[in-house]
Amino acid sequence: MIRYIAVVAAFALGATAVYAQNAGGITARKDALKALGGATGTMAKMAKGEAPFDNAAAQGALKTIETKALELKGLFGDDTKVGETKVLAVAFEKKADVMARFDKLSGDAKAAQAAVKDLDSLKGELGKIGANCGGCHKEYRAPQ
Repeated sequence: MIRYIAVVAAFALGATAVYAQNAGGITARKDALKALGGATGTMAKMAKGEAPFDNAAAQGALKTIETKALELKGLFGDDTKVGETKVLAVAFEKKADVMARFDKLSGDAKAAQAAVKDLDSLKGELGKIGANCGGCHKEYRAPQ
């Protein structure tokens, strides 16, 4: 009986250690994704007329998207498959596609930095950025 309890305790301790490893990676991924959402939201408010056009803020948001998209490529380790995450398992099965999408998002955000000069150009570029985000959400994110 003591062996049984020792084995169960060791398993529980091991599971806790694995979960702790996952939690840090998942939290980092969530933070990066929230930064993307916040940056996109900043530009969306301008595009909808809820906030005045501010080129400096738009440029900052685009730079955030460019850098966070590349950062996200390092935040899909196999140890982050399970835990408190909305990323579907298929994202890990099709990791090459996910990484390519992050590259495209980053590239589009970088190109948008040169293209955005006024509200009309922001609206056009925001459509491209939003299409990138929506494609990933549709295929790789659990429904809200």
